[in-house]
Amino acid sequence: MLELQAPGSVCPMHRRVNGAWKARESHGTLALHGVLNAGANVEGYALGARAVALDPPRAHGPPPAAAILRAVPEDFVVEEDLGFAPAGSGSHLLLRVRKRNANTQWVAGQLARIAGCRAGEVGYAGLKDRRAVAVQWFSVPQPRVPVAWSAVREADFEVLEAHPHTRKLPRGALAGNRFTVRLGAPRGEGVQLAADLAARLADVARRGVPNYFGPQRFGLDGANLVRADEEPQGLARRERGFVLSAARSALFNAALAARVREGSWAQLEPGDLAILDGRGSFFPVDRAVDETLAERCRRMEIHPTGPMWGKGTPATGARVLELESRLADEHPKLCALCVAAGMSQERRSLRLAVRDLYCEPEDDAVLLGFRLARGGFATALLRELIEAPPDSAVD
Repeated sequence: MLELQAPGSVCPMHRRVNGAWKARESHGTLALHGVLNAGANVEGYALGARAVALDPPRAHGPPPAAAILRAVPEDFVVEEDLGFAPAGSGSHLLLRVRKRNANTQWVAGQLARIAGCRAGEVGYAGLKDRRAVAVQWFSVPQPRVPVAWSAVREADFEVLEAHPHTRKLPRGALAGNRFTVRLGAPRGEGVQLAADLAARLADVARRGVPNYFGPQRFGLDGANLVRADEEPQGLARRERGFVLSAARSALFNAALAARVREGSWAQLEPGDLAILDGRGSFFPVDRAVDETLAERCRRMEIHPTGPMWGKGTPATGARVLELESRLADEHPKLCALCVAAGMSQERRSLRLAVRDLYCEPEDDAVLLGFRLARGGFATALLRELIEAPPDSAVD
């Protein structure tokens, strides 16, 4: 088994609170798709946000191998790491649930039915893919009539644990996700596939990957971005949320894509806002980057950031601000949507650290294991490793 290590952890989005920058709990999906080639059939938008959203440039070069992704749900396993323990008492319950081939919102509805509460009273930290096996946490209010949660086993999900807790589980309340992904070898040569991936895996463990939002954020073939041309007031509340999330994510991907093209996505530039890895805060790089900062960035202790668009001007400077301002000029409709929705300027790391990475060959596949911080998409890693045939990317 090949194991590859990289220090630290990556930070998610941030916001300014009372003059200080602090971590922001992500309200976006953590769901992870196998749609690695989603941008292949996009027509038009050759240089636009839709193409960048669905098929942004890779940082490590063409994938070194082809593989079959998610032939069955068990080929893609994700498990949440909450980063905290249940309180042990309180008016809610934390439920650890394993689901297979079922979406998170549907499972939440089933748990509400069993608990005798409204669907809106069920909490979960993030969305997980339907075509996968996912172990994730939900919260429900303590039922008025006791429920034997350990006996809850249905065709698509089962409750593994139940613990008293003090409050509803909010979105984004997790430390990260652990993944186990089986990549099928097209010719049934698992050892050869592992060998083909070895150098790229070592590079990814050392440098990380671009922290792109995955194609699932944008809907099937970018449908949520297409709907950005519609008047938001004419959309249902849930649909409007999808469109706004897609618009903001596409702007971030466009900024990151520009940094990938110029080779600066994993290094600090004068004018950057740098995130302290795992600390929930960041600072301006307002002078020439000295060797100490550069070395900390190489060790992935700090990362450059990109814009999560909203009202006002990004708090960057110099050439970085010029790039981000040019982005706004190129995509005025998407920027205007974010501003009109009352969003504020926030930041997200341009780089995603891949932790606890290993690769284990099997007879006809390789087994990848890795951990990503909250807000990271598995597709950001997988697209740097493999080309997936179209039929293996359908969810």
